Amino acid sequence: MVNETKMKEAAKQNKIIKVIGIGNSLYQDEGVGVHVIPFLEEAIPDSLGIEIVEGTTDGIRLLTPVEDADYLIIVDAINAGKEPGTLITVTGEEIPKYFGVKMSVHQVGIQEVLSAAKLRDRLPEEMVMFGIQPQTISLGLELTDVVQSQVPQLVQMVVEQIKLWSEKM
Repeated sequence: MVNETKMKEAAKQNKIIKVIGIGNSLYQDEGVGVHVIPFLEEAIPDSLGIEIVEGTTDGIRLLTPVEDADYLIIVDAINAGKEPGTLITVTGEEIPKYFGVKMSVHQVGIQEVLSAAKLRDRLPEEMVMFGIQPQTISLGLELTDVVQSQVPQLVQMVVEQIKLWSEKM
C-alpha cells in the first residue's frame, strides 16, 4: 500500500495529489474512470489526504480540482487504437492528445480543462493519465468483461504512481 508517513510529510508541505475518474457510465467502457472510483477509495486510505474526484462528464467544473492539484492522475477510457483491454499510460503534455471523442458538440472535455489551466499557468507540476482501451462505448451500464478484468491492474497502477510521488515529496 501507500507509505502513510511519506504522505503525511507531503501534506505538511502542502502538496496535493488528486485522482480524477472521468467518463460517461451510460456508455459501457467509456465509464471506466467512474467505475474504478470505489476500488481506488478502498485501496487508498482516507488518512493519506489524497483527494479522489468522481469527475464523470463534469467538464469545466473540473478546472478547480485540476488547478488545485500539485500532482494529478486522470483515469479514463483511452482510445489509442490498441487491443481492447490494453492498459495505457500517458504523461504530461501528451495527455490532451488522447482525448477527443465527445458525446455532444456542446460538451467541454478534460482537454479543454487542461488547456484552460495551462493558459492560466496553473497546471499541476506532474500529470499522469491511466486508462484502458475500450472494447465498446455502446449504450450500457456495465463495463465489458475484457475491460472489467483489467480494473484491478489499473487500480494498482494508480497506487504505484502515488507511491512514486510520495517518495519524492
